[in-house]
Amino acid sequence: MQEQITAQAITEQMRMEFVDTEGLSTPLTAEFEYDPADPFAVSILFADEPAPVRWTFARDLLIEGFYEPTGDGDVHVWPCLNTQGAAVVILELSSPSGEVLVQVGSRELSAFIHQMVAMVPQGAEGGLVDLDAEIAQLLSA
Repeated sequence: MQEQITAQAITEQMRMEFVDTEGLSTPLTAEFEYDPADPFAVSILFADEPAPVRWTFARDLLIEGFYEPTGDGDVHVWPCLNTQGAAVVILELSSPSGEVLVQVGSRELSAFIHQMVAMVPQGAEGGLVDLDAEIAQLLSA
């Protein structure tokens, strides 16, 4: 049975840092978004770029990567200490056009993750997906 969630998407702007190959960091702002209409995914919008870039990936990667290294393919996430000894989470994002390493403070990311999991608990995502509608959409394309 499909559950209904009437909550709006949560969006949180966070200060992040781009980490270059020399280990030097450059501040940037990114917008994290979780929409229960797409319960398995989380998005990060990098709007500081000349052309905004949105990355969408499995929310489980963000949750698991907060605690331990995880990832497969284009997205890898792991906890770490930055050069000042502060707890951060590293995101490594790869695409055919390049790869980027960014870090976000663990405290800020923790607040976002808690909101996301409070809205849709881990393991409850599947109850929000209408498989019949998804299959019908795929077959009509």
